[in-house]
Amino acid sequence: MKAFMTRRKSFFVAATAALALSLSACGGGGTDAGGDPSVAAEPTFAAGTTMEKLASAGTIKIGTKYDQPLFGQVGLDGKPIGFDVEIGKLIAAKLGIPADKIEWSETVSANREPFIEQGKVDLVIATYTINDKRKQVVSFAGPYYEAGQALMVNADNDTIKTPEDVRGKKVCSVTGSTPAATIVDQYGAELVPAATYSACLEPLRNKQVEAVTTDNVILAGFVDKEPEAFKLASDETFTKEPYGIGLKKDDTEFRNWINDQLESFEEDGSYKKAWEDTAGSVIKTAPELPEIDRY
Repeated sequence: MKAFMTRRKSFFVAATAALALSLSACGGGGTDAGGDPSVAAEPTFAAGTTMEKLASAGTIKIGTKYDQPLFGQVGLDGKPIGFDVEIGKLIAAKLGIPADKIEWSETVSANREPFIEQGKVDLVIATYTINDKRKQVVSFAGPYYEAGQALMVNADNDTIKTPEDVRGKKVCSVTGSTPAATIVDQYGAELVPAATYSACLEPLRNKQVEAVTTDNVILAGFVDKEPEAFKLASDETFTKEPYGIGLKKDDTEFRNWINDQLESFEEDGSYKKAWEDTAGSVIKTAPELPEIDRY
């Protein structure tokens, strides 16, 4: 096996074994969380902090994705569901804000930084990989999960196994995403850009592209919905994608506070429950919270 590949066998053994199963709700997008988190009663924060402002307002604006099974997808009732959504609910609850007071906005890869900069959202929790380029524009709490880039192909495609196999071939990914840059810059694929990952499905199905690339957990959700049409090219990943929570640049107090909450979610079991109630319906092995990057 080539040296560049990063093995995550425990993750994918569980994921592959579950891919043929049907989810019990929401057409494969993960199940609802079975009860919103308990809301902190009259939390107090230092005057002037973002936490104090949000708690006083009684509402928070959170951007997430609406088309990614398991992490962020619109449910049957029109509300977003998924692991990212549950993390957002947990943070809001610590501010004394109930789930029904969260103002959700759809954020795609290309508008996450602008939405934060323009104040359209207070947080972005949207399979948002932390990297140095983005840190120049926004700040990140976390990571709260680490994924890895992978490839999804048509179920009858046995020729593509590794990213080297797509050199010179057409691959669909989302404009402005880390996976799109990686597959072009490092592996020489011809990018077919799309606004959302779900927009890549028909080009793949119709063989207008050879593969779709993004993070393994996102692709696992698409495969779970249509196992007769799509499959993962391999049970291995070729990057590390630490998912962070995006917020206004240099809001250090808010970032540190969110980091503290993430660690508390692991300690009190709410992190594990959020996973089991959403992505855990397909990916049975529950992750551990990655080491927080307190930069």
